Amino acid sequence: MSLRDASFETLELEWQGPVLRVWLNRPEKLNALNRTALEEIEEVFGALQGDFETRVVVLGGRGRAFCAGADRGDPPGLPSADAGARERRYASQLGLRASRAIEEVEAVTIARVQGHAVGGGCVLAAACDFRVATKGARFHVPEVDLGIPLTWGATPRLINELGAARARELILLCEEIDGTRAFAWGLVHRVVPEAELDVEVDALVEKLLAKPEAAVHATKTQFRAYALRGRLGDVTETDGDVLVGALREAAARAAFPRPRKGGAKQRE
Repeated sequence: MSLRDASFETLELEWQGPVLRVWLNRPEKLNALNRTALEEIEEVFGALQGDFETRVVVLGGRGRAFCAGADRGDPPGLPSADAGARERRYASQLGLRASRAIEEVEAVTIARVQGHAVGGGCVLAAACDFRVATKGARFHVPEVDLGIPLTWGATPRLINELGAARARELILLCEEIDGTRAFAWGLVHRVVPEAELDVEVDALVEKLLAKPEAAVHATKTQFRAYALRGRLGDVTETDGDVLVGALREAAARAAFPRPRKGGAKQRE
């Protein structure tokens, strides 16, 4: 089945010519991420590698928030208690694969951020090429306070985007910052009042579409290559193992209840 004909449980896809808007579509949960959401993000952005008509992808969240992070009632990345070794590693690396799929897609990506961008939501936004946020958007990486390290390959990505000093402050201190401060730090490229969010996103889309397609694509791949120049020393493939180990600690067990076997929904 073509991606354009597919339907998803947690995402809504909206094509407008060469532009695809991917909406996180769990507004009643503030677009919190469960296993299905991460698997669908990986599926959609992976499939876009073969879609040569789509030049710009806008990732947004329906409702009041971009993404409130992990769904505490149905947390992603937590294997069932009796899962085998391979299943544990698969589950623990779902976020890494989803964020990499966004980062590696050939189209230029824009995160449209309003409300909360918490934990994994902040990571998904950071995986996009551009980020446009409202002044009142709230960026928060609470993982350390929850008893787990930041994984999903996000630490090196945020160091690359913000520099080590700001990334350390965001990740280790777990302090919430608004859109204005995120702009000052370089976490977002544009910050606007909420009423102007779509106008600003659309203006950025049009600016990108007006440029020569081949040059834009080649330049995007250059940025991606230089960002990965340290890949030989990249240890993010062990992020899932670090996460599984951290989840044995009492604070993390309290924050993230372990799901029962077969508890995650599977999409046909």
